[in-house]
Amino acid sequence: MTDRWSRDQNILDTGCIQDVLISVYSKSQTVCNSKKSLTRCDLSVVVHVCLQLYLHWSHKTGIVVTLVFSVTATAVMSDLWSKEWKTLVLSLQVTAPYLHVAAASLMTILSWPIALHYYRMNKKGHQLAVLSLFLCLLFTLYLVPLGMYSPCIKEAGTLGHAPALIGHRGAPMLAPENTVMSFEKAVEAGGDGLETDVTISFDGVPFLMHDSSLKRTTNVADVFPNRTDMDACMFTWAELQQLNAGSWFLSRDPFGTGSSLSESDRVRAQNQSIPSLAQFLQVASHSGRLVLFDLRRPPYGHPYSSSYINTTLRVIQENINSSQVLWLPTDNRQQVQSLDPDLQQTLGAKASIQSLRDQNIIRLNLHYSSMSQQHIRKYMSVNISTNLYVISQPWLYTLAWCAGAHSVTTNSVHILSKMNKPLFLMVRRPQSSPGSL
Repeated sequence: MTDRWSRDQNILDTGCIQDVLISVYSKSQTVCNSKKSLTRCDLSVVVHVCLQLYLHWSHKTGIVVTLVFSVTATAVMSDLWSKEWKTLVLSLQVTAPYLHVAAASLMTILSWPIALHYYRMNKKGHQLAVLSLFLCLLFTLYLVPLGMYSPCIKEAGTLGHAPALIGHRGAPMLAPENTVMSFEKAVEAGGDGLETDVTISFDGVPFLMHDSSLKRTTNVADVFPNRTDMDACMFTWAELQQLNAGSWFLSRDPFGTGSSLSESDRVRAQNQSIPSLAQFLQVASHSGRLVLFDLRRPPYGHPYSSSYINTTLRVIQENINSSQVLWLPTDNRQQVQSLDPDLQQTLGAKASIQSLRDQNIIRLNLHYSSMSQQHIRKYMSVNISTNLYVISQPWLYTLAWCAGAHSVTTNSVHILSKMNKPLFLMVRRPQSSPGSL
C-alpha cells in the first residue's frame, strides 16, 4: 500500500497542491489528513490522474457499447428529424447575433482564469498550447459575423408588409380542425385565407378530411366499428353525416388550448360534424377569404376516381368566385385552366421561371424549410408570390416576414395576427456623406 501511494503521489504536482490529499482507493480508507479546499488544485493535475486509470475489460466494453449506441441514436434522430434540424439551422438566422454576443462575453469572463492557469504552468509547451487554443477560438469568434446571414438584417425602409395569414385547417388551436367552427374562428381571428383538404365521398360529394381514414378526428369506431380503418372516401355522404367530428378535440386537446375555451365554445366544438366542400366555400365566400386546398384522388375502383376534378370544379363554381381559389392540384392542370381560367394556379414545388410561366403559375406553396430570400425575390420579380407552410411560431413568422414571403399557412392565426412588427430586426442606416449635418 505504501508503494502504491508513493507512485500516485509522484503523479501529483506538489508545487500546485498544498496540504491536500486525494483518495485513490475504492474502499473507505481515509487517506486525507486535511479537508482544505481544492481551489488551488491545478486542473491539469486532475486530468493527469484520470489518464493513469486502468479500466477493467467490462468497463471498456461498456464504454464502446455506449459510444456505438450514441452514434447510432444520433444518426437515426438526424434522419427522422431532418425537418427539425433544418428548423434549428433556420433559428440561427434569428439567434446568431445574440449567441455571438453571449459567446464573446463568455470568452471575456474566461480570459482571467485562463491567464492564471497559463502563468502557473511550468512547461513552455503546455503554455504555448493553451495560449494558441485560446487565441484561435477568440480569432474565430471575431470572424463569425462575416459569415452571419439573416434576412432580418436589412437596409432602412426595405421591410415589406407582414405576410398574409392562411388558417391551416382553420384555427385548429381554437376548434376541431377542418370544421365550420374552425374556419369561422380563423376568420374572426383575422385570417386572410383558409386552407383545407378535400376528398370525394362514395356517392360523389366533396368533403373535408385530412387523413385517409376517419378514426383520428371522428367517432367512426363507435358508429361503424367494423369500418374503422376503411378509407374515408368509401363512405357515403349520409354515413359521414352520422359522425361526430369535434368530441376528439376536447378529449385529446392536441394543442393544450382546451382549457382556454369558453363554455359555449366547448359545447359548440363538441357538436361539430364533417363539413362538405360547399359549406367550406360558403364560409370563405361570405367573408371574402382566399381558399387553398389539397385534393385527394380517390383510389382505383371508386366511382369518382376519374371524374373527381370535374366534380370538385362544379362545386367551386356553384359556391364561390373562382378568383378566390388557389388551385394546388397538379393533375390535368391544363384542362382545369381551360374549364375555369379564373382560378389562381398554384404549385407546391420550386421550378424554373420558364416552367412556371408555361403553367401560368402565379403562386408557390412551399415548406418553410425552403425559405430563401433570394428565391422569393427572384419569383417576386416576375409577379409570382410565395406562400410558406406551416408557420405557427412568432420567430418563424418573423423570418418569413423579413424574407419577403407574401403569405404563410399557420395553426395560430389568433397569435400571429397580433404581431405588428418582427420580433427581431436590425436596420443598417445609410452613412451620412462628409460635410452633411
